[in-house]
Amino acid sequence: MELDAVQKSYRRWAPVYDATFGAITGVGRRRAVSYVNARQGSVLEVGVGTGLALPGYAPHLRVTGIDYSDEMLAKARAKVDARGLSQVQELRQMDARVLDFPDASFDTVVAMYLVSVVPEPERVVAEMARVCKPGGEVVIVGHFARDKGLLSVLERAFAPLADLIGWHSDFDRARVMGSPLLEVAEDSTLPPFGMFTFLRMVRKPD
Repeated sequence: MELDAVQKSYRRWAPVYDATFGAITGVGRRRAVSYVNARQGSVLEVGVGTGLALPGYAPHLRVTGIDYSDEMLAKARAKVDARGLSQVQELRQMDARVLDFPDASFDTVVAMYLVSVVPEPERVVAEMARVCKPGGEVVIVGHFARDKGLLSVLERAFAPLADLIGWHSDFDRARVMGSPLLEVAEDSTLPPFGMFTFLRMVRKPD
């Protein structure tokens, strides 16, 4: 998807995102946040969206969130203000392909339901790896295409609607597995129906 398509899609979805996609993706989001909460230090959430995950982060963390959509960020900022989320240090508008942070800035970098949405996901994952500290972790939750079964048929059927629905239903997992800086530590499926994947990668030493 191109950035203008992403912007248009999420401008449409922003008012109802929490009650639609937010409800469907809740299990994966809780799984990722629970894992991140067991860690220490600084966290970057890439594609923070409407801030659905922000209230779940533990108070001991220092959380920064970025998103390309101003409409989504407005919803996220409202959550932070309304709930007094002191663990959230900053929310910024930013292109995930060119993160405006120095190398090795964060202990944990997390992206939930993002990589099948953005243009050039390989660049996004490379940037996530770059800003992650050596020994730190990159956590990705998302949907990857299947090779067989009923879900694979549905994924291919919905693929032409990517710009309308806001994500690629037939997204190839190989596109996020190529960073030489990252080593896979965990790869597991999530409900409903194993539709989503929890992928955890460790940043290799320099």
